[in-house]
Amino acid sequence: MTVSIQYIDMPESESLSAIVTRNLHKLAHKYQFIIRGDVYFKLGQGTDGNDKICEIKLSVPGPQIFAKTIENNFEKSAAENIGDLERQLRKRKEKFNRRKKAI
Repeated sequence: MTVSIQYIDMPESESLSAIVTRNLHKLAHKYQFIIRGDVYFKLGQGTDGNDKICEIKLSVPGPQIFAKTIENNFEKSAAENIGDLERQLRKRKEKFNRRKKAI
């Protein structure tokens, strides 16, 4: 699996990139049908401190899987996205397994 990380209108963070890449590779090890991961970090327009946006898009067979979270820090936002993606991947894998059994 290839991981592409983009920082939009903000400086790059090596530690944040390493955390997200490590977590996405764990998902790819568990769900081997993941082809590619695109991660976008950007600052929003929030005034209450919740202006850190993380978007993750996974390329898998069938429709792409997408998660977006807005939190008060990027690590929290990325962790929540990874959890959301894992839930979606689990559902997708169950769907694949049901189709295999039907054939």
